[in-house]
Formats: sequence, structure tokens, C-alpha cells
Amino acid sequence: MSKTGARPRVLVVGAGLAGTATAIRLLHFARRPLEIILLERRVDYRSAGVAYHRDGNHWDYVFNIQAGRMSVFREDVLDFINWANHEADRREWPRQWASWTFTEQGPAPRRIFQDYLSDRLAEAVRESCSGVVLVEADGEALDARRCDRGFEVAVKGLTPNVSERLRPGPFADTLLLEADHVVLATGLELREPAFAAGVAGHPSFIRNPYSPSAIRKLSLLPAESSVAVVGSVLSAYDTAGLLLRNGHTGPVRLISRSGTLFRTYPDAHEHGVVPVSRPDILMEPYRGREDFLARVRTAWQEACSSVRDRHPEIDAVILSERVAKAWEPYLPEAIDRVPTEELRCLLDEFSTGIAAVRVGAVAYTMDIIERAMHPQDGRVELVLGRVQEITPASAGRLTVSVAAQHGQHSFEADLVVSNFGRESDYAKVGQPLWHSLVRNGIATPHARTGRGVEVDECGTLLDADGHPAGPISAVGVPREGDEIVRHGRTGAFAFNLAAIKNHSVAVAAHVVEQLELRRDGFHQLAARHRQYRSYVSNPEEAVRGALEESVELEVRRLASRERKRREALDSRLHARIRSMGGLPVLPTGVPHDERLIRAVVNRVAVDRLNDVSVTPRQLRRQLGLESTEHPED
Repeated sequence: MSKTGARPRVLVVGAGLAGTATAIRLLHFARRPLEIILLERRVDYRSAGVAYHRDGNHWDYVFNIQAGRMSVFREDVLDFINWANHEADRREWPRQWASWTFTEQGPAPRRIFQDYLSDRLAEAVRESCSGVVLVEADGEALDARRCDRGFEVAVKGLTPNVSERLRPGPFADTLLLEADHVVLATGLELREPAFAAGVAGHPSFIRNPYSPSAIRKLSLLPAESSVAVVGSVLSAYDTAGLLLRNGHTGPVRLISRSGTLFRTYPDAHEHGVVPVSRPDILMEPYRGREDFLARVRTAWQEACSSVRDRHPEIDAVILSERVAKAWEPYLPEAIDRVPTEELRCLLDEFSTGIAAVRVGAVAYTMDIIERAMHPQDGRVELVLGRVQEITPASAGRLTVSVAAQHGQHSFEADLVVSNFGRESDYAKVGQPLWHSLVRNGIATPHARTGRGVEVDECGTLLDADGHPAGPISAVGVPREGDEIVRHGRTGAFAFNLAAIKNHSVAVAAHVVEQLELRRDGFHQLAARHRQYRSYVSNPEEAVRGALEESVELEVRRLASRERKRREALDSRLHARIRSMGGLPVLPTGVPHDERLIRAVVNRVAVDRLNDVSVTPRQLRRQLGLESTEHPED
């Protein structure tokens, strides 16, 4: 309990992938009483979000990456595969998947991920420490304001299973919910495309392909119908693949500004990390767009050639993936040299292309579409150009006007499907909560990229002056801009499953750390001396050994899902820290308290768990997690 006697409360806004993953880690990491409220405005999105919810994902919609990369725990590579093969309830699955044996390189339906996350959340509740509770609440957060304890959040339609620390809210049907820390996991924000303003609500226009109505419409569409899909990214492949598997014979046009098509992963593809030399040519001063793009092409060709020569075993299909991944640590320095407006234009123009060299898709999705794009089939056609307008035509059809390099042309379609189309500029996001946060200066749209909001290295929201805006953090999509400039991840890689895994670990650990420091009376001291978290690399030899052992214990504790193991490791860690007798590397003026030493150890352990310079398998071996069945080992 805190010094005021109230159990600390963390409010997680959004219960999709990012919110659920963060709640799981909070349940694992908390060592003292804690109430975690997992708030979701859409019941069908709980433990799923738009990407994985059952009602909006047909059984033919599979993960674009292999099933073996879908574990919610980066340190436990095969967790999803093991769950799908041995724990999942298959009684209501269709025959094809009910008898399927899932493999690391194979496909898996996206819709089963909701059951997986729900099961892992329930497991985390069962294995949480005494006094740590989870409340799954329905309701929409509309506003958040600072208060003495943290934040007061106005929630509309809050379900009655939250009863404490509430008072009437400022809007109709709202209650003010008090929280010591708020985690924003609000997911993708829908953007209404200007080209479809005249057909919003038209029965032949699908705005959100991941909705029950869209699935029904696609499944019941006459086979000979003509279909236009706006975009050629992976969501377009879902739509086209579903039609083709249903025996669709009519033309399907994929309309793309860039003409980007994704690659098919080789059957035995495994994620890997290879080293490449720093692309020094990209670190030169910015001398204009054409010069910069020319240098990018030169450096890219040199890197690909180098990796091809040194690693002939790498399949040519995934060579670009390896190079793009290897470049990420160098991109922040290169990006820093690009003027802001130029950077935004480059991101707008090349994000899809970058995604295509950085990721492919499994054969289950790609094979059927590639066959249909072959001239001998021709049912699927790639149309180069930008959709300018969609207007009603006769007999319930729609006219699609496309601006291409050599002029404008139009065609009619029985059905038009728009890809999801997200709003990345948080100055324009229409969701009331984000509108309020930006208006009140609690959240600041990302200055360099115009994507997401400003956060610090712990995911804490920053105000317009670059200062922490209070105990409020973000995970997932809102951190897109920060991931680009801090880690060199672009496009969906700024908020995909891999990024969310790291966000969930870092934010949950930071939240627990801050709540514990507050309870122990160290939060003001820690705020004044933010460098207390620093891990000095050259302390006295005796201290270095003790620190390393402490970090190893903390890594194992954070990675453990069993309460008894965590408690045993925590006890050993506490004893090890007490035996140090102080930590001389702490900053001047900071007392050598065991609690602050613990915070230093925790931060290093989190950084090691989130090390993306190695694959998850390599990480597990590197951290000594291969044989941790017993805490005394």
C-alpha cells in the first residue's frame, strides 16, 4: 500500500495487443499490491484490437510473418506455437485449422491470437503476487487531467466493476477515474480518405476491411463481380486472397501509388541479424533530396553486395530484409541530418517501399495472389496511380478515378475496398482523449516526423518544452515518430508486434519502478537525479561482479511467468543487493540506498531483455534463459 493507504492504480487505456501485453507485464513485474484497470471502448477488440479481433478477421486471414514469430514474449520464442498446438480450444475451429499442426515457418489465422492473448492474460492474473489485481472494464476515456495522485480520467459508459476512487465526471454519462499512472495503448487511429467523401455509407464501398460487415460482404459477393482495392499492402492481400479462395472469377484491381508488391518468405525462412558496416556516406551533410537518395542507393547496393558475398547461405529473397534490419542502428544519425520537412516528405513517399524490403509474407497468403496475377490467369491486376475520387455510378456500382504518371483514367467496380488508412498526425486525430491531451499540452505531436507523439526513452509523454508530462506513458502506435528517430524503425515496424513487446517490457518496468519509488519516498529524488538509472561500466571489480550477478537475477525474474520462481529470484536479488553495502557509482548527492540500486539493476535488465541486435533465440541463449526451470540453478 502507498503511504496514503490506497492501493496504487494503473489505468491502461486500450485493451488490444499493446494494452494487453503491457497489462501482462505489469502483472508479472509488480511485487506489491497494485490495481490494474484495463479499459476498452469496444468489447470485440479486447485482447485483439483491429488487427486480430475474431469478428473482423476471416479464417483465411493469416499473420503475414511466420507463426513462430508471434509469441507475445520475446524471451520465449515458441510460446505461441506451443499454445496453438497444445492449449488452444479448437472445438469451434473449421476443419482445416482444427487438424492443423502449427510450425515455426508456417501460417496461423490471425483471429486465434485473441484467444492466445486472453489465455496469457488470465495466466498472468493467476500467477500475480498477492494484492495485485486486474480489472477489465468497458468504457471510453474522453479526457485526462493532472491531479495530486497522478491523473483523473473522464470515462464514458464505465462498467460497474470499478467502484473505488470515482466521482461524477464533467460530461454526460461520465465518471472521473483516479489513477496513479496512465498507460495509453489506443492503437491505430482511422483516417477518413478525402477521395471517398462522396461514397461514405454507400453499400458498394467498404471503408474498414476488418469489420464483420466487410467480411460478410466479401464472402457473399457474386463471383463475377469486379472489385477495386485501394492499396497494395498486406491488408489488400487479405481482401484479394479471401475472394480468390471463395472462387472469385471477376477482375480484382489493386491500386497502388508506388506499385509496391511484397515478397514471399522462403519455406525455411528464419529471422536473423547480420552485421553490416556503418553507411558513412549517409552521414554526410544533407545537400538536397536527389543527392541524398543517390547516396542511399549507393550505400544500399554496397551493403547488399557485402552481405551477399559474406553470407552466400542467405536466400536472395530475404537479402533486403537482412540489410534493412542491420541498418536500423545507423539510421537515427542519418535521419538527424535531414531537414524536418524533407524528412516528412520522404517518409510519406517511401514508407510502403521500406516496409516491402523489410518484411515479406507467408506463402499461404502470397501464392494464390501471385498465381492470379500471372498473365495466364489475370484475375488480379496491379494498377499504378493515386485514387483521386470515388463516385456513385449506375446500377449500384462505383466509378474510381485514378491519376497515373501519364494522365488520368477511370473504371467502374461493383465493390471498392479501402485499406485501413490510419491517421498518424496526432494533431488531427479525432479521438476525444487524444484531442484533449494535445489541447491541454499533456501530449505533443512528434515535431520531426509528424507521426505519433513525443516521448522519452521510457515512453513517458513529453510536453511542449520537452519535460515529462506526468505519470502517463504510451505504448505502440503513438510512439511511431520516436521509434523512427530514436531507433531507425520506419513504417509499421515502429509499432508492430516486435516493437510492442519491447514497449510493454520497458513501460511496465518503469511504471512499477516509479510507484515503488513513490511509496518509499524516493520519487522526488529520482526526478531530480534522472541519471541514477545509469549503469557505470567501470565500477570497482567487486562491485562489478555483484552488479552483474544482480542483473542476471533480475533478468530471470522479469522473464519468469511463475509467481514462486519470481519470488525466489526476488529474495536472492534482495540479499545480493544488501550484501554490496552501497554502490559508489551513484551520482553525488544521491544516497546509496538499496532501493535506488535496485532501480539501476532493473533498468539494465530491461535494456538487456529489449536488445534487438540479436534474434529472440540468440537473446534467450545470451541471457542464460535456456535452462531456468528451477530458480536455484
